[in-house]
Amino acid sequence: MNNIRNFCIIAHIDHGKSTLADRLIQRCGAVDERKFRDQILDSMDIERERGITIKSNTITLDYTAKDGQQYELNLIDTPGHVDFSHEVRRSLMSCEGALLLVDASQGVEAQTVANLYLALEYDLELVPVINKIDLPAADIDRVKDEIENDLGLDPEDAVCCSAKQGQGIEDVLEAIVTKLPGPQRDNDAPTRALVFDAQYDAYRGVVLYCRVKEGTLRPGQTIRFMNSNKEHTLEEVGWLRLERQPRKALEAGEVGYLLAGIKTVRDVAIGDTLTDAANPAPEPLPGYKEAKPVVFSSIYPMATDDYPELVKALDKLVLNDAALTFEKDSSAALGYGFRCGFLGLLHLEVVQERLQREYGLSLLLSAPSVRYHVVLENGETVSVDNPSYYPDPSLIASSEEPFIKGSVMIPERYIGTVMELCRERRGENIQFNYLAQGRVELTSELPLAEVLFDFYDRLKSITQGYGSFDYEMLDYRPTDLVKIDILVNGEPVDALAQLAHRDRARLRALHYCDRLADNIPKHQFKIAIQGAIGGKIIARTNIQALRKDVTAKCYGGDITRKRKLLEKQKEGKKRMKTVGAVDIPQEAFVAVLKTDTDS
Repeated sequence: MNNIRNFCIIAHIDHGKSTLADRLIQRCGAVDERKFRDQILDSMDIERERGITIKSNTITLDYTAKDGQQYELNLIDTPGHVDFSHEVRRSLMSCEGALLLVDASQGVEAQTVANLYLALEYDLELVPVINKIDLPAADIDRVKDEIENDLGLDPEDAVCCSAKQGQGIEDVLEAIVTKLPGPQRDNDAPTRALVFDAQYDAYRGVVLYCRVKEGTLRPGQTIRFMNSNKEHTLEEVGWLRLERQPRKALEAGEVGYLLAGIKTVRDVAIGDTLTDAANPAPEPLPGYKEAKPVVFSSIYPMATDDYPELVKALDKLVLNDAALTFEKDSSAALGYGFRCGFLGLLHLEVVQERLQREYGLSLLLSAPSVRYHVVLENGETVSVDNPSYYPDPSLIASSEEPFIKGSVMIPERYIGTVMELCRERRGENIQFNYLAQGRVELTSELPLAEVLFDFYDRLKSITQGYGSFDYEMLDYRPTDLVKIDILVNGEPVDALAQLAHRDRARLRALHYCDRLADNIPKHQFKIAIQGAIGGKIIARTNIQALRKDVTAKCYGGDITRKRKLLEKQKEGKKRMKTVGAVDIPQEAFVAVLKTDTDS
């Protein structure tokens, strides 16, 4: 037990977590040099393409310390983006310590502080590591000051390294074995293991990743899930060394995988406790907090025949991504689908891309929205995240929207432009905190709906990439909420309705009208595309009629003949406008909704 170390690497985005994990794996010889590749723990194509970690991943390493002792290191690489903080939380629960990575040029950033508080919540021992010391802009003394002042950690404990160049990797490994504690256990206690992740294998069923807290797990043993009371017989246990490596048993303090022939995804809950069915534990381990979705969007299959495939795909994806929530939904224009909850826009994009790549589905997503609270005249409060369920405005007494506390870390020279951006997005209580020379933390209370679409992109562009953003949920506050309906030829299109603040309603409606006008083909009659709040039109675009030249066969002669033909055409178009239906192609929905998300 004294020679086991369970630890994870936490840091802000792009501070070098995956690169440091690569160097530790190479130094411990866990992977043959021929099979080695950069970002080796990032197993999904989407992670490698974007250069970000989405799923936390686990590997067991063997390390011989300078004093000759053999150590078993269980390393968990975690994501840095705020949208995947639930992955970090689950990883921290299975560790005793963490390496807190800080970029030597960028210093302490928003997500560094957020992850520090997460680690302290679970009483983890922390070792600060200053990475990228080979960069020309590296300023180690300034970063040590920030570690002391902003994080409250001892800068003398900080280990300096360059993961890219391989400098200082030995010092990091020595710090892991000397400064991080080994796991504690009670030999007499019944078996308890925490399930912190899972994935679906088409041949073996559900693969559980767990941390054994007490007791031992062996093949042939009957285990019980303490939450669902389902029982299964263990077929195989082992370590994770990129591939699954079977073992005779998993002892207390170890991290590994289990196979128990679990075929149905619904039998498993991440955060559940496993125990021995013959000698069960009296109570489960404290589970992790349920992730609360903040962004909602409806997912529909392009072809209605794909609906059963979408059901199966979402079931399997939820097993691997515990923060995703979904419930059935339907639309007159788009058919059956699911209303899904996400932790942010990047989470939404990743789920969409994984469904398309891993399960071969073509999907359409509705415009993202947040969950509003609407108070009715009779005193009842309803939660609304789907515009279809927005109550009749005459029954509404007041409405509230979610607010967040946004924390932006920037170089001092960008204060003015970032303040302007926050004010433009209805930011309140803007405050400053000077961290170190030339660096400022700006905090502001913002409506979540204003941050959804392009706040982060705008922040990156106006700060030339130096700004970092993190947020935490605050509370619900009164707002002037309206439902925007999009009408095509006088008929509302339910899939395009959205909820917004009254001040932003006209801009949103104009954006939708213009996009639809570009993508709906011309008909034999003029089509009006309108944005409306109740009975009041706030935006309009026209698609002109496809006009046939009926006077082409008239040459010379009496002008009244031409006029008569034009009048007849005009009457026909007026009649067609009242009875003709507008065919909105699927591409128009795709263009409107996609542009809104990506803009």
